[in-house]
Amino acid sequence: MPYYRVVGEVPRKRHVQFRRPDGGLYAEELMGEEGFSSDSSLLYHRHLPTAIVKAEAVEPVVGTRLEPNLPLSPRHFRTQELDSAGDLVGGRMLLAGNGDVRLSYATSDRPSELYRNSMGDECVYVQRGRVRFESTYGVIEAGEGDYVVIPTGTIHRWVPDGRVNVLAIEASGHIRPPKRYLSQYGQFLEHAPYCERDLRAPSEPLLAEGEEVPVLVRTRGGLTRLVYRDHPFDVVGWDGCLYPYAFNIDDFEPVVKKTHAPPPVHQTFEGPGFVVCSFCPRPLDYHPEAVPIPYNHHNVDSDEFMFYVGGDYSARRGSGIDVGSVSLHPAGFTHGPQPGAVEAVIEAMANGVTTTSEMAVMVDTFRPLDLGPAALSCEDSGYAWTWAR
Repeated sequence: MPYYRVVGEVPRKRHVQFRRPDGGLYAEELMGEEGFSSDSSLLYHRHLPTAIVKAEAVEPVVGTRLEPNLPLSPRHFRTQELDSAGDLVGGRMLLAGNGDVRLSYATSDRPSELYRNSMGDECVYVQRGRVRFESTYGVIEAGEGDYVVIPTGTIHRWVPDGRVNVLAIEASGHIRPPKRYLSQYGQFLEHAPYCERDLRAPSEPLLAEGEEVPVLVRTRGGLTRLVYRDHPFDVVGWDGCLYPYAFNIDDFEPVVKKTHAPPPVHQTFEGPGFVVCSFCPRPLDYHPEAVPIPYNHHNVDSDEFMFYVGGDYSARRGSGIDVGSVSLHPAGFTHGPQPGAVEAVIEAMANGVTTTSEMAVMVDTFRPLDLGPAALSCEDSGYAWTWAR
């Protein structure tokens, strides 16, 4: 994270005696990235965070097999047709993935169990509904349009308020704001499309009591359920630059040019081998002869995964794309507007339309995306031919 926070009670100096009211010592836990060489936070527990009493292997409850995108084809998946039988962790339905990132859809109205992803950071986008994110750092209340970024190794759970739909982006490493938005010291620069004021993090400790509390842990070796002697939500205070936070897509400030700007201007986060972009309502391009719609393009180094979350995506009108759709345009394929879309937008501008209404979350990967069982179960098999109609 680009700035330092203090929540709850912490001693004046790090790694000094910090005593409970009964005279015993609070137990320190350093959460740090890249072997003590990057961002970290120091948490103070009432109990030992190392005390486990049981460990057992867990079999995945949903399909995780990936298949190559063969024959090579643009794809359209209708997540509206997916209905999970689990929670927002165990019920994630795999859409696509590679060695860098896994993209899953989940919909649920039930609390998840405590969970720790020790493979990489997660970025969970809330498409619909409201949910309470609880962790060792505290609580974040999240709702429609929120990205919730969760550092590797954070013990947490999701508590929906009614039914919630999310897209889960699971990285093999760390998810951060793009480097070009930050100063050499980590502050957001003036040209960045969002800043520190837009980020919401836990503001007070979340304290819970309990004994023999299970936590589902994901590692590269698979799933394990560790049983902790004491409830891990026992942190009285923490400080540092590593913590979960939420950022709402409505707070993203789009860049506008005279002519059409390419997707990097929409970049919101970066991860190992991928970027996340936010497509938000914005003024149309204002050159008198502008073509205010994406041109045909061939991303020779990346696959483009687009999750349509709101508004009207005029470039693909007539293709079957709707809110809740996912399109996958792979490297090796040139894609662009639906036939007739360019003329339609130019005519709309002539009739006084001045803004777009599209809302989408895009993940561009720099290695091919394979297809998950959930995507194949809700695929629109005729999508590839919509440009030829």
